[in-house]
Amino acid sequence: MYYQKAHLVFICEKNQICSKIIHYFKFKNKKMTTHLQTPRLILRQWNDSDTAPFIQMCADEDVMRYFPAPLTSKQSLQFIEKVTRQINQYGWGLWAVELKQTKEFIGFIGLQPQPELFEFSPCIEIGWRLAKKYWHQGYATEGARAVLDYAFTTLGLDKVVSFTATVNTPSEAVMKKIGMVKTQEFQHPKLPEDHPLCWHVLYEINQINYSGK
Repeated sequence: MYYQKAHLVFICEKNQICSKIIHYFKFKNKKMTTHLQTPRLILRQWNDSDTAPFIQMCADEDVMRYFPAPLTSKQSLQFIEKVTRQINQYGWGLWAVELKQTKEFIGFIGLQPQPELFEFSPCIEIGWRLAKKYWHQGYATEGARAVLDYAFTTLGLDKVVSFTATVNTPSEAVMKKIGMVKTQEFQHPKLPEDHPLCWHVLYEINQINYSGK
């Protein structure tokens, strides 16, 4: 999967297995799905009613601007199946997000494993993608803060990073708002060097520096 959405990644030592990741994977047979709530949002397991708006969202060229291409209906369905299965197994994942007041599906925010793709793998990432109608209202920042809090206080992870294409300045702005600091730029290993989305920015925050705000 390519990375138009911003990503927060829970880092483990390079070339080592992250014991905390394994610890949480050991609970895959327990039915302990976590739902997160913020003042305006509910982060939850996916419902059948989310399918149509998600397909529409991922076919939107503006939403998928920082991907190589929009997703087909089949690709969107495969994505939903994958993340739903992960939440069922582990109790967390890329949660569907709905507005508390209206129950509208607006996109996703959450966590997923990245075991080996990047130089900072194995890790767990958290990403977000919202439908265009819900941009510029602070939802991504609000949801990301809730997931950061879950990562540090519930999962007990030590470091979280975020990365996105260098041209994706809106997502980079969210990283800054949640207290992260830019550490480097790197080339995405799944994109050719001359691709306009190849270069990414990497941000990070340590648990010791996390304020919970």
